[in-house]
Amino acid sequence: MKLRTAKKAAYVTAAALLFGTVSGSVIAGMNYAGSQIITAYNAEETTSSSQIAASSVSQTAATQTSTTTQSSVTDVSSIVEKVMPSVVAISDTMTVQQRDMFGRQQTYEAQSSGSGFIIAKTDTELLIATNNHVVENAENLSVTFVDDTSISGAVKGTDAAADLAIVAVQLSDIPEETLNSIQVASLGDSDQLKVGQQVIAIGNALGYGQSVTVGYVSALNREIQNEDGTSSAYIQTDAAINPGNSGGALLDLNGNVIGINTAKTASTEVEGMGYAIPITKAQEILNQLMTQKTLIAVDEASQGSLGIQALTIDSSAAQSFGMPQGVYVYQITEGGAASQSELHEMDIITAFDGHSVSTVQDLTSILSCYEQGTEVTLTVQRLEEGTYAEHSITLTLGAKEDISSSPQA
Repeated sequence: MKLRTAKKAAYVTAAALLFGTVSGSVIAGMNYAGSQIITAYNAEETTSSSQIAASSVSQTAATQTSTTTQSSVTDVSSIVEKVMPSVVAISDTMTVQQRDMFGRQQTYEAQSSGSGFIIAKTDTELLIATNNHVVENAENLSVTFVDDTSISGAVKGTDAAADLAIVAVQLSDIPEETLNSIQVASLGDSDQLKVGQQVIAIGNALGYGQSVTVGYVSALNREIQNEDGTSSAYIQTDAAINPGNSGGALLDLNGNVIGINTAKTASTEVEGMGYAIPITKAQEILNQLMTQKTLIAVDEASQGSLGIQALTIDSSAAQSFGMPQGVYVYQITEGGAASQSELHEMDIITAFDGHSVSTVQDLTSILSCYEQGTEVTLTVQRLEEGTYAEHSITLTLGAKEDISSSPQA
């Protein structure tokens, strides 16, 4: 018997709100404040009953024929119990920047929370996958494991465009009993997902600790546009995704991670529209981020310097002036490290030694983890014949010197 879904066309405009709990009210979203999600869903599907739910196939010895029955899992406790040792809660103090009604930049500190899952273990570190917006501008990261033990963590790698990050916890900081109670997550294949497949979301909802929700894959390859105009494809699910779930695991019924919970559509007119980054698409980026230097601050007297004066090109300025987001170099200090490199004034720095850079604060924070004399690579956007072209620049950091910052352009 074929079941047919009715054609449905709905236009929903909703702000995708930043996941993590900031001062008790950090909103669920994709760190795309003020951006609009406009979804046109016009689909007609004909699906057999064996595709709507998990099917059970029995074969009789007499006829050797298959009989398909419609079924779904109502008790996922065994799956959750298997996976929970791989899931973590992430909390931190972050610096939030926003403009007031007069356009003036305001900066304040706030508490936030998010989620993650253990993706790898090296000889010295436990590596945790999460969203970039969970750790962006973080100043005091803490990772809480399944046994409620909390350990300080540090950012190892970030990719702002993909909204992915790796957090590292030193194995030497983790008690033996905690190490014995945790495990690396099993990764699935999101390319094999089907619409209507049952899934489980686990995350640190509202910062209260791990919680479990169950739903279905509502759509695949759902295109969502972020604030800088780029689009990415997501898994859409009706499993409840709440503030603090960001960075957590979306699982199949075998307990494999098939997505990283990232966003929801928030509107009184919308219900059950959450989004996750497909793990198969994220895995290559995560593997690269795991090779980067863990950002642990070094002694201030030893910290390196670029020798530049810079300002932040935020999303508003980028859109207004047709410039990439990043750190705009408006002056190179004579005799500084940058003056002895191929870095030019008016270049826009978008990455420092592989770490994504969006603001002067990002750059200053990363520099605090590098000693003078260290060779690093900058990724910059340079205006050439009316368009911006990407360049990689290698330089050796000089002695500690503050980066001066003008008001944002």
